[in-house]
Parts: sequence; C-alpha cells; structure tokens
Amino acid sequence: MNVGPLSPGTRRRLLEGQAGPLPALPPSSVAIFISSTVSDMDAEREALQSTAYPKVQTFCQKHGLMFEVVDLRWGIRDTEATHHMTTELCLEELDRCRKTSLGPAFVALLGDQYGPCLAPTLIEEKEWEALKAQLTSRPGDLELVAHRFQRDENAVPPTYVLRASGTRETHGPEDITLTSVLRCGAQEARRLGLISQEQWHRYHWSVIEWEIERGLLSLIDGDQGATVFLREIQDLNKHILEDCALKMVDRLADGCLDTDAQNLLSSLKGRIADTQSGVLKAHHLRWSRDLVNPKNKAHARYLKELGEQFVARANYQVLERLRELEAGRQELAWLYQEIRHHLGLSAEATRTFCGRQELLTQVGQRLRKNDGHPHMPMVLFGPPGIGKTALMCKLAEQMPGLLGCKTVTILRLLGTSQMSCDARSLLQTICFQVCLAYGLPLPPAQVLEAHARVVQFFHILLHTVSSRNFESLVILLDSVDDVDSIHRARRVPWLPPKCPPRVHFILSACSGQQGVLDTMKQVITDPESYWEVKPLSSNQGQEMIQLLLAASKRTLSPGQRDLLWASLPECGHPGRLRLAFEEARKWASFTIPAPLASTAKEAMHQLCARLEQTHGQLLVARVLGYIVSSRYGLSEAELKDVLSLDDDVLQAVYQDWTPPSKELLRFPPLLWVRLRRDLGNCLARRPVDGFTLLAITHRQLAEVVRERYLSGSEKAKRHGALADFFLGTWSQGTKKLITLPLVGKPLNLDRKVAPQPLWFSDTVANLRKLKELPHHLLHSGRMEELKQEVLGSMNWISCRSISGGIESMLDDFDLCAPHVDCPEVGLIREALQLCRLAVELQGIEKNILYTELLARLHFFATSHPVLVGKLCQQAQSWFLVHPHPVLVPLGGFLQPPGGPLQATLTGCHKGITAMAWSLEEKLLVVGTQDGILAVWDMEEKQVIHILTGHTGEVKCVKVFAQGTLAISASKDRTLRLWNLLSGQEKFTIWDRGSKDPTEPQIWSLHVDEAKKAVYSASSSKVSAWNLETAELVFCILGDAADPWMYMAALASWATLLTVSKHGVVTLWSSATGKVQGKQHLSSIKDETPTCAVSVQKPGKMVIGFSKGSISLVSSKGYSLLEKLPEAVGFLVVSEDESLLAAGFGRSVRIFLADSQGFHHFMATDLEHEDIVETAVFGPENNLIVTGSRDTLIQVWSLSEQGTLLDILEGVGAPVSLLARGGALVASASQQSSSFKVWDLTYAQKPRASAPFLDRTGLTAVSHNGSYVYFPKIGDKNKVTVWDLAEGEEQDTLDTSNEVKCLEVAEQANLLFTGLISGIVLVFPLNSRQDVLCIPPPEARKAINCMALSKSEEHLAIAYDSIVLVLDIGPGDPCPVIDGPTYTFYTQLPETISSVAILADYRVIYGMTNGDLFLYDCVNSKVFPLEAHRSLVTCVEVSHKEQLAVSGSEEALLCLWDLQACKGRFEMSYMNSFCRGVQCACFSKDDKYVYAGLKDRSIIVLSVLDGTLLAVQFVHALVNRIIPTNNGFIAPTRHGYLIRERFQCPSSRASQQEPLKNFRKAVWMIKSRRREELAAAGALQDAESRSAQGNECKSNKRSQVCLIV
Repeated sequence: MNVGPLSPGTRRRLLEGQAGPLPALPPSSVAIFISSTVSDMDAEREALQSTAYPKVQTFCQKHGLMFEVVDLRWGIRDTEATHHMTTELCLEELDRCRKTSLGPAFVALLGDQYGPCLAPTLIEEKEWEALKAQLTSRPGDLELVAHRFQRDENAVPPTYVLRASGTRETHGPEDITLTSVLRCGAQEARRLGLISQEQWHRYHWSVIEWEIERGLLSLIDGDQGATVFLREIQDLNKHILEDCALKMVDRLADGCLDTDAQNLLSSLKGRIADTQSGVLKAHHLRWSRDLVNPKNKAHARYLKELGEQFVARANYQVLERLRELEAGRQELAWLYQEIRHHLGLSAEATRTFCGRQELLTQVGQRLRKNDGHPHMPMVLFGPPGIGKTALMCKLAEQMPGLLGCKTVTILRLLGTSQMSCDARSLLQTICFQVCLAYGLPLPPAQVLEAHARVVQFFHILLHTVSSRNFESLVILLDSVDDVDSIHRARRVPWLPPKCPPRVHFILSACSGQQGVLDTMKQVITDPESYWEVKPLSSNQGQEMIQLLLAASKRTLSPGQRDLLWASLPECGHPGRLRLAFEEARKWASFTIPAPLASTAKEAMHQLCARLEQTHGQLLVARVLGYIVSSRYGLSEAELKDVLSLDDDVLQAVYQDWTPPSKELLRFPPLLWVRLRRDLGNCLARRPVDGFTLLAITHRQLAEVVRERYLSGSEKAKRHGALADFFLGTWSQGTKKLITLPLVGKPLNLDRKVAPQPLWFSDTVANLRKLKELPHHLLHSGRMEELKQEVLGSMNWISCRSISGGIESMLDDFDLCAPHVDCPEVGLIREALQLCRLAVELQGIEKNILYTELLARLHFFATSHPVLVGKLCQQAQSWFLVHPHPVLVPLGGFLQPPGGPLQATLTGCHKGITAMAWSLEEKLLVVGTQDGILAVWDMEEKQVIHILTGHTGEVKCVKVFAQGTLAISASKDRTLRLWNLLSGQEKFTIWDRGSKDPTEPQIWSLHVDEAKKAVYSASSSKVSAWNLETAELVFCILGDAADPWMYMAALASWATLLTVSKHGVVTLWSSATGKVQGKQHLSSIKDETPTCAVSVQKPGKMVIGFSKGSISLVSSKGYSLLEKLPEAVGFLVVSEDESLLAAGFGRSVRIFLADSQGFHHFMATDLEHEDIVETAVFGPENNLIVTGSRDTLIQVWSLSEQGTLLDILEGVGAPVSLLARGGALVASASQQSSSFKVWDLTYAQKPRASAPFLDRTGLTAVSHNGSYVYFPKIGDKNKVTVWDLAEGEEQDTLDTSNEVKCLEVAEQANLLFTGLISGIVLVFPLNSRQDVLCIPPPEARKAINCMALSKSEEHLAIAYDSIVLVLDIGPGDPCPVIDGPTYTFYTQLPETISSVAILADYRVIYGMTNGDLFLYDCVNSKVFPLEAHRSLVTCVEVSHKEQLAVSGSEEALLCLWDLQACKGRFEMSYMNSFCRGVQCACFSKDDKYVYAGLKDRSIIVLSVLDGTLLAVQFVHALVNRIIPTNNGFIAPTRHGYLIRERFQCPSSRASQQEPLKNFRKAVWMIKSRRREELAAAGALQDAESRSAQGNECKSNKRSQVCLIV
C-alpha cells in the first residue's frame, strides 16, 4: 500500500467531492492472522497466547493502535477446523488482515504436518465439466462426485455446490475418498490443459499452503508484514515410524505415514526458503520421545524463544510501518480520510441506484433557480429506509452536471463516522474542506477552540464563497437525525436560515416522531423547501432487486422470483427491498424458500430468527446486544474480548468439548467470523478515533435488537459487561471463575482481554474507554462507580479533557447529570465550566487543569468529602510527584462554583456594542463591531444563529413580539428585522439619505408594537417605519446647526420627544410626525445633553447634561431635577420606573419616583474606584449592578441603603454594557469579544467562602494570611480588618483621612497606614488602645508608598520627591519608632512610584518615568541604575539584601546586584494580554522571584539565570505577593487570598517550557554587565544629576505624637 502523500490531483478531486478512484484508507490497527495446522502446533499457539500477544498488544496500545489476533483454529474441535467452509473463512480473514493491519499481518507456524486437503465448496460449470470428463471411465467415482455436488443455476455462471456429508465428522471416509477422486480428475485435466495451475492447486494443496500462498508467496511487493516460524526436529526421519513421532506428522486413515503430504510439505518449505528466506525464522529441536511434554526443558526454552522472537518481530514491523507513514504523512490527513470515507460510502450506495429521476430533475431545477439569489436550504424527508441516503449520494454524484458550472460538493453521511456524529466536529471538517477547496485561509486555532466561533466562521465563510461569483458550493448532509446535538437540542444553531447566492444546503431527515424535522421547521420555514421522498413504484422495486442480484452475480428461478414478488406486493421501500435481496441472494436454484416478511420490522425479526437457528440464540443475542448497547460501536478485537468475558456464551460454546488450555480461556474467533459473514451488510464499519468500529447499519434492526434481546434486565446486564471490560476488571492477569459443563468444577482462568488504563503512554490516551465507560456505567445503573471512576476522578477528568477538550468532558457530565442526583457532581461540572477561560488562554495541560480545579473546589473539600474532597486529594497527590516546576494551590483562591458567574461566552471576533434579551425564548442577542449579531440560547449556552447582513457596527438592538423578533440598527444606515426562532431576516430598511460616511448614523431605536411602528433617530433625522411592510410612515428632518442628541418615544402619549444640542425640546406626533410643541431649556446654560432616558408612564424624559444638570422634561414643561458635580455619564430607570440611577464620574446617585418626579433615595452616592460606564437595576429593585472602566462589576443592595454586596471581575476590559434578563445579567465590553453572564439570585444562596470586598488594591496581610486590611468600601477614611477564616469583617480602624497605602510589620505586629494628608498612623495589631502618628515633612503632602526593611528595623516613607527613613525599635507595650533618621529630596520633576529599604540605610526608589536609583543614606551617595522605559511599579529587596528586583508597566523585570550596583538580568515578558508588572517578591531562600502581572497571572523566575520557571493564570489582579517558607500568599482583586507552594525539582534538566501553550508569549533574558562605578567623579556626577540634598541625621527622638 502506498503510504506517501496524496497527489495534488487526488487532493483536489477529494476536496471538490468528485467521483473517481478513491485512495486506500491507511491502516489503524494491527491484525495478525495465525496460520497453522490443527493439532501440530497447539503448544506454540498457547505459548504465544499466554505471553507474546499481551506484550505486542501493550506495545501497540502505546502507539495508539488496536491489536487483534485472528486464530480461527483456537478453541474449536478438529472437525470444525477442517470444515470446508472454514477454509474459505480463513482466506477471507487473511485478506482482511492484510488489508487493514499496520505492520504484521500474517504469521505461519510450520512444523511437521502439512494438513488435510479439502474438497472445494464451489466448482464453476466449466471446471466441473473438465473434471467430469476425466471420471466417465470410473462410474463409481463419477456417481460419488455427482451425489456430493449439486448444480446451482442461480449463480452467474452456474456452479456446483458441495453438499454436507451425512456423517457428523467433516473429514470422514467419504470426504477422504471424494478428495482423492477429485485430485485424480484434476491431475488428468491439468495434464490435458483443461484447467489452470491455480485450479489444480484447489485439489492438491492443504489449507496451510493456501494461507501461506495468499499471505506470503503470492505477494509482489515484499513480505508485507509476514513471518514464518519453522520448527525443525532433528533426526525425526529416523524415528518417524514410532507412535510418538506419527502424532507429529500427517497420517493416512489407516494410521500410516502420508508420504504425499510430507512431500508437499517439503516442497512448501523449499518454496519459502527460495523466495522469502528473510521471513523464515527456524528453530531446531533435538528429537526426544517427550518433546512436547511441558516439563521438557528444551521444549520450554524453545517456546520462550519463539515468544520473544514473535514479540520482537511484530514490534519491529509495527515501528517500521509507523516510520513509513510518518515519512509520507499527509498534512491534514484526517480531513482527507474523512472525505474519502463518505465518498466511499456514496459510491457503494449509488451502485444499484434506480428510479427517482423525476425527483432528481425537480431538485436540479430548484438548485438552478436558486443559484443566483439568496434562498432557503432544501430538506428531503421520509420514513426510515425509504432511500434518502441513496438519493443524497446520487445528487452528490450528479451535482456538477445539475448546476452546469464548476461546483464544490461536500457530502456527509452523518453518523457514519466520529467526525460526523456531533455538530462541533462536523462543522470543523466542513470549514476545512471549503477553505482548502477555495484556497482560503484555514480557521485559526482560537476559532476552533470555541464552537460559537466556528459557527460564526462558518457563516462568514459561506458569504465569502458566495462573493467569489464564479463557483457554486453544495453541502449535502444526510440523516441529520444522527447528529447527537441536533437530536437533543431545540434548535440547529449552525444551519443558515438563508443560503447566499451560489451556496446550497441539502439535508435529509426522517419523518416521524423523533422531533428533528420539527426542529428544522423552526429554522427553515418555507414549505416549498421540503421535498418528500416517496416509495418506488413496483417496477422500480423489481428493477432494484435485479440490479442488486446482477451486482452480486446471482439470479433467481422463476418460482423464486414469483415468491419474492408475492411477498412484497407493491413494495417500493428500498430498505425493505434490500433486506429481501439479502435473503434471496442466499437461495440456490434448488432451494425452496419460505415466504418473506411483508414489513421491515418483520423482516428484521425473520433475520434474527434465521441467525439464531444457524448460530444459536444466545450467541446472536449477545453479539447484537453488545454492538447495539455500545455508544459508538465496537471493534472486532473488543467484541471478541467481551465475548471471552461472557460466562453464558463460553458455557454454551464449550458444552460438548473442553477448551484447549488449562490456563486461559477465550471465545473461539471462528464462531464470530461465521456470524459476521451471515450478518453481511447489516454491520457497518465506522471510523471512530482512528479505529474501525462495528455498528448496526439499519435503524430498524437496532430497534428490533433492543426489543428482542435488550428488554428488562438484559439491557443493564449488557451494559454492565461492557463496563467491566472498559474498566479493565478482568485484564492484566486477573482470573475469572467459570464452571464449564464437561469439567464440573469451577475453573479460575485468565481471559487474556486487553488492559484498559486511562493512558497507554504519556501522550496516547485510551480514547475508547473515555468514550464508552460513562455510557455503560450509567445505563447499567452503577451510579456509585460512575461517580468514583468518572465524574469524581481527577485522572479521568484530566485525561478526558486533555485528549478531547473541556467540551467533551462537559458533554459527559451533561449525559450523566439527569440520572445522577448528587450536588457534588454539579459543583465539579460548574468548576470545569469556569476553567474554560484559562484553558483557552494557556492550552489544556494537566498542571493547568489540576490547578484550576483544586483552586476552585478546595473551598468544598471539607463540606463535600465524598467526591470533591477526594478529587482535591487526588490533585494534591499528583502535584507531589510532578516532575516540573509548578505552583501548587494550598487552598481555594479562584472563583468557586455556586457563585454568580454562570458562563463566560465567546464567539465574536470583535468587541460587543449592543445586547438585548428575549426572556420568553431564553435568548440573548449580541451585536458586534463587525456588524454581526449572534443569538445565544442561554439554556444551552450555545450560539443558535449568526445573523449576517450589516456591514457596519451594530449600534442598538430591540427585541419584541414576545421575544421572537428583533430589530437592529447599524452604522451602515440600515435597519434589519430578524426572526429569532428561525434566524431569518424578514426585511431590510435603508434609512434614506446620502451614503456619505460623514453623515450621522442611527443611534436610537424605539419599537411601538401597538402601532406596529419602529422609530429610528440620528442627529439629523427621525424616521418612522411600518413593522409589517417596512414602508416609511414619515421622516422628520432636523436642523444641522442644532442637531438632535436624544429622542424618546412616549407610546402611551402618542408623542415623540427630541432634545437638541442647544437644549431645544420638541414634541412630535408619533402617528404623523407633525410638531406638537417646542420649548427651550433656558435655565440650563452652557451645557449640552450627554444622556437621556424615557419614563413612559408619566410621559417624561430625563436628560443629563455636560456640567451635571439633570432635567425632567414632558409636554407640560420641564424642571431641574438635580445638579451633580460632574457631567452625567448615563441615566437608567428600573423596569417599573420607580427608580432612576444617574452615573457621574466615579459615582452613581439613586433617585426614587414621586408624584412630582424623582427625589433622593439614599443619603450617599455609590462610590467607585474608576469612572462608571453603565448600570442596571435588579429584578425586584432591591439591587443595582454597576460597571466601570477598571473592568469591575459591583453589586449593591438598595434595600440596605447602598451596601456593597459583591465585586465581580468583567472580561478584562472596561465594562461598557450591562443587560438584564430576569435574574441574569450579561456584561460586555466594546474592547472584548467575550461576555459574561451572572446570576443575581446567588446573593440569597450560601457561599463557600465570602471574599473580602476590596476595590483599591491597597491590601495588607498579617498573621500569615489570617487577616486582610484594606480601605473600607464607601469610606476610605477607615481600614477594614477582615478575618479570612470566618469570611467576615472583624474590626474597623478609623484613620480620619483617606488611606493611600498600607504596610504590615509582621514581627512587630504593627499596621502602618499612609494617608493622603501625609500622616502615617501606626496601629498595634494586638491592641486597639494606642495609635502612633508620624507627621509629614510638609503639610498636606500625600504619601505615595512605604516600605519596611526585611528585619523590620527601618521604615521608608516616600512622598512625591521626599523620602523619610525611620527606625523601629523594641518597646513596651508596643515598639518605638524613632526618626526620621534620614530625610532626602530627589528634586526631580517626576514623582516616586515605589520604594524599598535595606538594613544599612540604603534606599532603592523608582520613578514614574522609569528611572531607578540606589541611595546610600549614610554616605549621602546616589547610584543611578539603568532606567526602565515606563513607570516603576514595584521594587523589592532579597532577604539577604544582596539583590533587588524592579518591575515596570512595560512588563520588564530587572534583577540588580546591590553590592556591585549593577544589573544582573533584564527579563521581559511579552504576550498578547500582558500589560505590565504589578508586584514582585523574593522567595525566602532568595532562589526565586515571584511576580504578579497585570494580565492576571503570576510568574516564577530563577534568580540564578533569569529562567522563567512557571506561569499561572489566576484570573484576577494580584495586589501584592508575600513570601512564605515554601511559596507565597497573595491577595487578589477577586477578594481571595492565593496561598501556594512552589515546587521545583532539583534537576533543571526536567524543566518543561512554561510558555509553550501561550500564544505569542515570549520570555526574553538579557544579561547586563556594566563596569563598576568606582571612580569618585562618576559618583559625583550621579549625585549632581539627581540633585540630592537636605539630608539630616538626628540622634534625638523625632516629633512622633502618641494618640490615645
């Protein structure tokens, strides 16, 4: 087989879906056929079965290959092994192994027996006549042959069929005589030239010679994975007539030596040695009378060497083949294999296609009619088995001719392969095929990670193809019922409701009660898009049967044909006709068949009954039951393993004979091969995860199997057996008890089934176990095992997620959740859902997944010990043996499940500009900067429609008509009305005017459902449109000199209200557009409107202005509601219009409605740390949610007078949009493509751990992380003391001034609070009695930062350009603070941004412009260090005070040698998210630096060489990092305390690349070696440049007041 890459022509043909020769699929398993005589090599076969096969199997599994041994002579009686049909089956299986096996395919065990020569089962007519002519002179022989062979005229050409002998013994005397007679006749016929050499071989060769010929000698391209193991017994000829020797050689019926057989055997060995000596592995044994005795050491040594040689040879062949495949590996080979699979099935389906010409013509006409303009997809529907698949395949074949132009045809027969079973994989393969076929860029990795992005990419791709204007694209999807997500879902999210020109969708679906067709009708609403596939006519049905018979070289006798048509009166059901053909093809001309079933279901029952009669009811029931019970199908190797574990089956098999081994027990493969052959086309082979699995072809047969064999408790038993197999319960030498009928006592035997670890190697996961085990544990009712082995197993979760993605693991949880009543399962699932963002940023690795889950679930480890607790223990145990540097969570610090966050969703490539909820339909409509609207199903958390059409940014969206319709306005000056259920655009309105881009665009939409009108407004125009006809009702033109700023539609007052830039308010009739009144807001001067909101009930409009005025306007006049200190940023009203919120600067003021308008609701405003962008009220007006530029979302209680309930992290960008739907709030930003959905009801639920609410980042920690200190929310003149263990506020410290910075002296138990007034208040942590006050050097100079020396003996206080250095000494009852011991001024224009102090009074300080200095207070010398390029955010000193690290806003970290006053390393961290360094510290042993970055991650680097050792995304900004003995603690903006251990192996050789999964992330190390600044002149120059001065030293106590 050619393993090289496909030729360009073949690739092009496959991508365009053209019919033609298909390349062979590459093998994906190792299947070795074992050829040997029946009894001569029993010991060898058992030895291989016991030791060699398991080793090769393990080797194959490590390379991701399925392993199978086909030894059809194992476990059966000699009479069955020498049965005539067995020979034919052996050769068929040998061919299958050669075709499908990767590497070794054929192994012959050749000893001193040649084996019997059997009479052929079929003789063609011409060959029969030649033989018969030679036997005419021998009437007895001729009579015997004529008696044993019967003419079958149904074969084309006619054949003679061997009848079974009358005796039970297959190779009895009559058979031996028959063979001898035929051999003589063939010899004479060959001499006369009447038959060929190959035909002559049929009468002379034994089965083993046929197998060796087929598996080795006839090959023209090398040995192709063949091996012959030859056993030569020395001096055997000298003892050949002894009884013990005669057992090893061929004997005649009378017991004498069969010399002919021995001669043929010698000839066979000679042929092998002459032509294929390289495959011959000879073993020479000395003659011994007890040669095959197990106690014979020589024989035991031979068997051991044979096993070792088998393993080495097989493994070598596998490796060589893998190397060949890798060398010739085709890029995107998986895609070409998928396309080839569907085209191969299509070619098979159309081979006997007949009829349907009228329907094909009609479909072709419709395609041509639709090709030039937008149109709906087409749906072919009909009952199962009506022939939809064959019709779809015929359409695909004829497509280029139907459209009459260059056409790319994409065909998928859904459900026939793994990639066509679920919508995610299906859509990805189609996107790749379209891109390659049209030469377009492939979907990037970030698109493939999220299904919503793939859906959007797919819709854009269709429009891109359409715009090319010269090629048509046709996508045919057969059996959409077989896509899991469609079958379960309410909607079909990826299906375009309208196809653009030159793009066609044709789908097929079953009619009936499945509901899929009804689901599709929600999207495709046009009845003319649906085409019913009706039964064939009676003549067409007969034609189909004739075509099938001709294709299989069969015919029927007139009587049989009459019986067939009588059984199928007027039957035009192709599925039923094919079943009838499968029965009729088995009829010989002399067969008298029974009437056939008249319905498909009856035919399936009839098929099962016939199989049971031939193979036994138990075997048929178990084989079909196991296949149907499987989730995706079973491989042949798996099925044989499962049957080997089924005691009932084995007891039935070994009812009349004993198994060949006393150590192991297996199901005889021959019995399965016979049944598989009789099942024929009822079994389908499907590629899944690189393996070929068997599944039931016909849906009706699967239903009959369930009814017949899986009713009652049988279903759970079959699933239980499969669960045991995939659990590996009886693998790896574990023996299973069984009592066999002829033995009478229990036997404990090894079943030799495949081991089932989760990982076969470090990189190869057990995909079959991962896919099947949850399904079988669930349906066998073994819920506890399901929870322990799957849902609550960290090993399982990581393996499933890494090998298949988080989505696949979540699918498993969704599969099990309805059946598992366990809150812990819900917690784990939600935690996995929360992990998705980190996985998207960093890629999915074990350490990332373990960190994420441990840091989220640790909160519940004690309260939920059964699953969550054990899961956390498993994660901790894994970290203990992790070989690479890693940060290990010691507690929970990421948002736990059960919190407000419901989902983080992404799918748009640009920022989000508009959002609107459809509560009735549970939908969220999201508009984006690139003009796309995405409709999300918020139950499924999936995109259901991508609405394309706008070419500019979506400005606003309104949902109405009970959530079924939406209208959107865009910068492209269009309004588009959408049906949210179908995803179809109802109409487009072009808002008339010039297309000049400078003309103002629509910024406001109002829908009046009662009047069936929509009003759009821009600065120069207000338009009214009819919602049903899209006709313009009226248009009001504005004044360019005084443009409109805001418009309100007061529906109950039939009024439109506009306000202009200069404060002119105009009232218009909403019915006619005529002016009803005008007024000027004369009391509001020199202000322009900035925002407005309508209050519908009283018919008013609230307007905010640029200098803080808020005015209430109505038709009756206006009034000034409030004067705010800053410009009004936004105005929002509650749903019942009882509350009004006004945002200005960093504050929000709440008003309550009254009869006059609104009045203050609360005494204080809601204060924020950054400008507030938006707000939304809660469902019962008891909450308000605000969003600000610092990316934070804050939840406030209105029932508790503005108490801050929670701080939520947005999407890492300013929160510009909040939209509420019921209890859910969606938050988004114009700078991010992601949005988050929050549940407001979480506040009423108990929480795992209450986070501390700090928004400032000015956090200090004491008592090893037991207490956290931060400025109090709403009152920065106080410091909150938060008890982390209790999750509540313990105390409040009053500072009387706004707090600017906090530092804790852990050893001295002091809290230093730097105030905006310049004062430092020092609070003893163990006492609230005495507070020390350190006055500022100058009045009202705010403190910028403070720092303590490592010994806590010195304190540095930095102002803009002044640094004070104070001493801290022991005292009673609290430490004594002296100083300032030193004071120095920078006298630089920039201000100090960070500071650090050493024990020897040296001070390091960084400036806002990036300058960095080391100042020696004792010697009054300054050493300038190499500058950063931006603000220095942090400076930290090592514990031994030999090194320092500085970080800046450009994500630069510098490591400094403080002794030499020069830099060691400059380390820069660049990625697509990084925005600088926030904080840093040294580890306790000064070996590492921990740094918190503004991209919400923590990094660890080596002090030795600057190497980046670990990166961890923590989802929140880290305020500061405090080292512990083995790691650090760090408070975050989420209100949690990170507590981690850094684990680093002693050997750096084991280090992995921590950035390997970060996109565009680079860690650069620059070693900086500068000359020491030794010269005094250089020091003086540096001093003069910094202009340091005013240094003073005092031995007396400074002015420190004691506040009591």
